[in-house]
Amino acid sequence: MTLIEELSNLDINDIGSWSRRVKLVVALLVSVVILFAGYYFVVKDKFAELETVHREEQTLKNQFLEKKALAINLDAYKAQMVQAEQTFGLLLKQLPNESEVPDLLVDMTQVGLSRGLQFEQFRLGETFAKDFYAEKLVNIRASGSYHQIAGFVSDIAALPRIINVTSFRLNRTEGDGNVLTLEAVTKTYHYLDEGYVADEQPQ
Repeated sequence: MTLIEELSNLDINDIGSWSRRVKLVVALLVSVVILFAGYYFVVKDKFAELETVHREEQTLKNQFLEKKALAINLDAYKAQMVQAEQTFGLLLKQLPNESEVPDLLVDMTQVGLSRGLQFEQFRLGETFAKDFYAEKLVNIRASGSYHQIAGFVSDIAALPRIINVTSFRLNRTEGDGNVLTLEAVTKTYHYLDEGYVADEQPQ
């Protein structure tokens, strides 16, 4: 009788009558079922827990390495912070307070006059408040030669205070081709004094 026939004719109530090879096959099948059930109900969850623990371990390792790198470079970071504060302090010194703005405008005028420019307009424009400083516009209209105007623009850029030329236009003067008319808008900056209210807030 073949193994298939024996298995199909098994009597569950008379295990003792089973042949040796049938008992081995059944024992093997039962072992496989037990192993599968053990994996599915026990080992599988343990593998998932192990994977979670492994990820947490890797995260902790990465955090440790990051903190270690910060600790190693702490002195360098402190030096960079000191340098940044010094640089920021130097920039702040280039910002006048509000009471010093008229003196700055006088300096700009004197620079232009020393270059031989003829001022037709030198007028304060709008003021825009920022975080801790304000931008103040200055409208300029002056006439002179190309070299005089170029020298004026170069000189105001070299002033110890920060001045930016944001709008610049040159036109030839009628009747004299060597004389140009400069129309410019410059932007200077000053500290926002406590209680200061800007003429106009940016929208």
